[in-house]
Amino acid sequence: MTEAVKLGPPVRGRGAKSNASGRFEATQVEAFDDGWTDEDAPSSTQIPTTITPLRSRTIISKNQSPDIGFERSINPYTGCSHGCSYCYARPSHAYLGLSPGLDFESRIFFKPDAARLLEQELSAKKYVCKRIHIGGNTDPYQPDERDLKITRGVLEVATRFNQPVSVITKSNLITRDLDILGPMAHEGLATAFISITTLDRGLARAMEPRASAPQRRLDAIKVLADASVPVGVGFAPVIPGLNDHEMESILEASAKAGATTAMYVTLRLPLEIKDLFREWLADARPDRAARVMALVRQTRGGKDYDADWAQRMKGTGPVADLIGTRFKGAIRRYGLDGPRPSLDVTKFRIPAGSRPQMDLFE
Repeated sequence: MTEAVKLGPPVRGRGAKSNASGRFEATQVEAFDDGWTDEDAPSSTQIPTTITPLRSRTIISKNQSPDIGFERSINPYTGCSHGCSYCYARPSHAYLGLSPGLDFESRIFFKPDAARLLEQELSAKKYVCKRIHIGGNTDPYQPDERDLKITRGVLEVATRFNQPVSVITKSNLITRDLDILGPMAHEGLATAFISITTLDRGLARAMEPRASAPQRRLDAIKVLADASVPVGVGFAPVIPGLNDHEMESILEASAKAGATTAMYVTLRLPLEIKDLFREWLADARPDRAARVMALVRQTRGGKDYDADWAQRMKGTGPVADLIGTRFKGAIRRYGLDGPRPSLDVTKFRIPAGSRPQMDLFE
């Protein structure tokens, strides 16, 4: 059953433009314009962010996808108030009975037991040390981390155990934890990636409304690099017809700031994201919406998205091939094509006193 509801005023400061029900819900809510107007209503509205604890029994997630470069990850948050219009993590909110649209960026869940759970899992007798990637789904340094410090708590445990970690973020807030990441990097236990999608402040504001401004992300690269933390830049996603022309300038600016490696991912539009992104594109860039989607489909065999593991990160066809060729040339030109630093798993140790306490949980 579909329930029609009256359209509200435009949403200010958010990436999604609607809040359709999750795909698992029996009742689908679809907004429509019923012709009534209210001249006294404000031209835009703000949706407050709610933050709710989410209790978990484990914190380390296992990954078996062959096209993802890590086996283990930690996501301190579910949902992300950065509100990136293209975020591939949006569909995960449907598992909570919430919308991948506005709910995803305004109804955030945090894991208050993350540090304790990590200590418990690292202390297990059968634990075998491998790199843990922090932020593989949602950003570990979204705005609420400033006060909640869930990610910082995870890093504090990791450094006590000499557990190697990699971190990816769009936030300058990562520099707050330099006192942990710096010493870990010195021991070969930490690397970082900063995601930069555009240097255009206007486009960033529309597309990633609550993430750090582009220059602040470049500043984060410099701060990390100056502290000898190996740092790379992620030009992700590449959106043909919208930001692909910035590839070389972003890679050059990142290299000048101190990045030593780079990666890219072509825009992915699985499940609800395809409709949310088209809706955002029609609102934010109506003059080029049709062309952007036409180019996106050219990278996906004529479809909005192809989930085939062999090509979902980069796409296929002439447009995708050109993006890949340009990327390879640019990283050679700017010195971003060196080997990625390897992390040292041989230094892992269980701190004195942790095992007896953790044995109570086994």
